[in-house]
Amino acid sequence: MPVSKDKVIVTCALTGVLAKREQCPHLPYTPVEIAEEARRAYEAGAAVVHIHGREPDTGDQSWSTDVYAQIRDEVRKRCPVILNFSTGGFNMGVEGEAEKKSRLEYVWRTRPEMAALNMGSMNYAKYSEKRRGFVFDMVFMNSFTDILLAAEAMREGGVKPELECFDFGHIQNAQPLIAMGALRPPLQYSFILGVMGGVAPTVDNLHQMARQVGPEDTWEVIGISKVQWKLVAAALVFGGNIRVGLEDNFYLDAAGTRMAEGNGPLVEKAVRMARDVGREPMTVEEARQVLRLPQVW
Repeated sequence: MPVSKDKVIVTCALTGVLAKREQCPHLPYTPVEIAEEARRAYEAGAAVVHIHGREPDTGDQSWSTDVYAQIRDEVRKRCPVILNFSTGGFNMGVEGEAEKKSRLEYVWRTRPEMAALNMGSMNYAKYSEKRRGFVFDMVFMNSFTDILLAAEAMREGGVKPELECFDFGHIQNAQPLIAMGALRPPLQYSFILGVMGGVAPTVDNLHQMARQVGPEDTWEVIGISKVQWKLVAAALVFGGNIRVGLEDNFYLDAAGTRMAEGNGPLVEKAVRMARDVGREPMTVEEARQVLRLPQVW
């Protein structure tokens, strides 16, 4: 079912793993904090929440099934929003298939309705013009072998993959996986623009990426940092879906001067923008229908 031109799925990415509270004091770490942010995002108009598990004490990335299960249960106590769990970085810092599979255990055990599937490798960095240097600089490795491991964990749990594409080639990487049966159309694509090493965050590039998906597929834009609001506006005009949230951008203005006090205000702004161009945020049930949830394998 293609996205209705007068409806839009709003996703909120509640908490990433690269940013800490020293940068944004409103980032949630614990399952209860994450669940409260999910409730606020849902009440503001989000139909989906994207979540990274974090260690409650330190905020470091967590691969614990118990942590993800607590997050799921705490969210479910508060609201019916669609859960999308991250798998980004599951293969980093480990060697061997067994250890990678162990990190992915939470996906098929907790069974969120969706999970992120990174679709290719890239340089992944943040450059500071003020410092004239990189704030961080790494290689984000996602071989086809590792993509298949994550896809299999999703298949085992009945989870729909959300294909995270940082560049044009990542979109086409889905084709062999479809042929192998690791992905089953219709697909959900996320176009991530604004990361150094990925596609440049321009409206033209977003338009070209959107033209590459099939007529039955769905897509959303994920704009990183200050470019977010421009790309949200473009996606709304192009008929796509949108994602906001503290994982991607802390600020309510494009200049980066007004920090949002949590995820709710970011969703509220996205909803206002959608309605300003005549698009109404989908309810959770409407989003489930459009995204074809639960996933049928």
